[in-house]
Formats: sequence, C-alpha cells, structure tokens
Amino acid sequence: MINMQRAAIFVAVVEAGGFTGAAQTLGLTKAVVSANVKTLEKELGVSLLSRSTRRVSTTETGERFYQHCLRLLQDAERVLEDVRGDHSGLSGSLRITTTPEYGMRVIVPALAAFSARHPQLRIQHVSSSQNDDIISGRFDVAIRLGHLADSSHHARLIDRFDIYPVASPDYLKTLGKPLLSELAQLADAKWIAHSRLSTPLSWQVTTPKGENVFFSARSPAMIVADSASSLLAFALEGAGVAILPAWLVKEALAKGDLIHLLPDHHFPRQGIYALYPHTRHVPERVRAFIDFLYRRVEGADREDINL
Repeated sequence: MINMQRAAIFVAVVEAGGFTGAAQTLGLTKAVVSANVKTLEKELGVSLLSRSTRRVSTTETGERFYQHCLRLLQDAERVLEDVRGDHSGLSGSLRITTTPEYGMRVIVPALAAFSARHPQLRIQHVSSSQNDDIISGRFDVAIRLGHLADSSHHARLIDRFDIYPVASPDYLKTLGKPLLSELAQLADAKWIAHSRLSTPLSWQVTTPKGENVFFSARSPAMIVADSASSLLAFALEGAGVAILPAWLVKEALAKGDLIHLLPDHHFPRQGIYALYPHTRHVPERVRAFIDFLYRRVEGADREDINL
C-alpha cells in the first residue's frame, strides 16, 4: 500500500524541481524530504528521480508514478472535503479554467453567485485560450466550447450556441460589389481564422432549402489569431470575415458595427461542455457547481427567448 504522506512529498519534489524547494513548501527539512523519497523508491524497487547538482527530474517511471500520485491525492482530498461538507456546507477549493471571452460573460458571474451561496469555498478561475490539461493543471472543471473531441474525462453538455460569419461595413465596402449573398462569394473573402481550430475555414452548412453542403474558403486565412476576442477585434477593424459565436457578436450586430453574412444559411451549432476528471469519487462541489451553472444558463436562455 502506498504511504500517502510519502506520495505527497514526492509530488512536492517534482513540482518544486528539487528537495530544497519542496522542503520550504512543506515546512520540513531537506533531509526529511530526501529520506522519504529514498524510502519510497526502496519500497517500489524503482528509481523515480534523476538527480543532478542543480535540479532533479522524473525518470520515465517516475513521471507515470507522479501522475498516479496526483490522482490519488486529489481523490483523498475530495473525500475529506465531502465528509466535512456534510456538516459545514461546501468547502475546500474549486479550480476552473475557461476561455477568456466565455469566462468573462458567463462563468465569472456564475462563480460569483455560487461563491455567495458557499462562503467557505475557495474559488480559482484560470482564463486561457489553450485547452490546458485538466490533470496536470489540477483543474476541477474545464469549460470547453465547440466540438468536443474524444476524451477520457467526464463531460456534461451545458448549452449550445450558433456561430455566424461576420464582417464590418468598412470591409464590405472594399469589395466594390453588393453584400455577399452566396456561399461562393463568401468562399472568396479575406478570412480571419482561429489558430486553435484544426479546420477553421471548412464547415458543413445548411442552405435555405435545407440541404447540407460542404463549405470551404478558397484561400488560406490572411490573419490568424489565438482567441475569439482577437478575431472579433480584427473583424471590427475591417480586416476581413470571421466566424464567431453569436453570443460574442450580439452587441456589435445590434449596433451595426458588424454584419451577419448569409443569415439564411446555418453553420453548425457548437456545444458548451463542463469537463471534469474521470475519478471514482466526484467531489460534491464539482457536481453542485455544474448543476448550478446548467440551471443558470438554462434560465438565461429562457429569458432570451421571452425577449
């Protein structure tokens, strides 16, 4: 059986990059930290760390063991927090990662409201345009937008949203012809694309007749950016056509700063998913927040429909 204290010390050494840093983090002496790791290696019969004069790093076996230790320690922490929560409400920490745009508009307000209900719960929100790894990033929940790739994690569909091809009036004036009204014309446009998408300029589109056709831009994107907010900014500056979430361009469309191109054609709806680690014990705080977010988004959608 693994000694959980030694496993925690080993994890601290890996994350600190050495025994000295781990000792400072844990409030132990360097000798105690080193002795525990040596005992752990002796018990397992393998070498977990490669040691040098400046830094230690994991061996191939050590890296696999480190990932297992992370899961074990997180599971143990979740069990303890849930037991305590039976008496004092949700506590511990809830660490969430989202894209900057959706995080600012939806997740941060939801987290603020959730925090007000559970004052003992510490909340950490990480905003990133990258799909940060849930396990190595120690995230309880990751909010992912778009098409969900195969994953070993649990996933719950929170909502769906439309995407629109949009451009500014200034860009459309540079074309010297009427407003783009056919897919063939749209294919010839100057495109702004999201670098994180594998095929940002190829889509299955539903025509006004209900036919599903394959759309692809004829030329590579002239501008590429790594966030939806950057794509929006480029489009507002007249740099070309971008495909963006309806919730992100809603205000710009209402003001006339952007124009929804080919509104009678429908690009595929995208999903909003809450991903969380596939563990035997899902923390109550994770289940509670995902349920809370689902109900909140569902309520907001109803209000939009009523408007």
